[in-house]
Amino acid sequence: MEGKKHVYIMLSDTGTLFTTVIKKYTKAPYNHASLAFDPELTEMYSFGRKNPRNPLYGGFVKEDILKGTYSRYKKTTCVVYRLEVTERDVVKMKRVLNVFIKNNGKYLYNLLGVIGVSINEPVEFSNSYFCSQFVADVLRRSGIVLWDKLPALVTPDDFRKNERLELIYEGKLFDFGPIKRKLENLEGEI
Repeated sequence: MEGKKHVYIMLSDTGTLFTTVIKKYTKAPYNHASLAFDPELTEMYSFGRKNPRNPLYGGFVKEDILKGTYSRYKKTTCVVYRLEVTERDVVKMKRVLNVFIKNNGKYLYNLLGVIGVSINEPVEFSNSYFCSQFVADVLRRSGIVLWDKLPALVTPDDFRKNERLELIYEGKLFDFGPIKRKLENLEGEI
């Protein structure tokens, strides 16, 4: 029998002007979705800011909580979910992910797709994603279907409401146990 594994989905809110505007419209507590392969959120991917200082330059990103965009927003709130999958599912997800990694420069942020979600009309372009569309698409292309709708219509709040996801943490990102321990270890090395 194939061993059980987990992947992690983190939803977050950095509190920036852009995310505040989105929250006023969506009425949802979180507006960004990321996919991680470890409980420490070290191997985490999404579509978002390529440069922490420039919200307009976006695309496929390997997110680094301690050095990337999150490091600029210490009051970020988040919720972390665990999804049980098989070893084979993880292999398939990483295969899909490797296409993104190898072609990183070809991917753009799908801002029109975000607008499409608001009117329930999917807007899809090849090589263009928004965060929750990316996470939903990686899962779907790996055989994991959590909704009966296109990835281009999936919002971060859809993850929050999905019964297959197990809540493991909600609160300040930098208070999340594994992240807090990393920070304490770094401080101890100084």
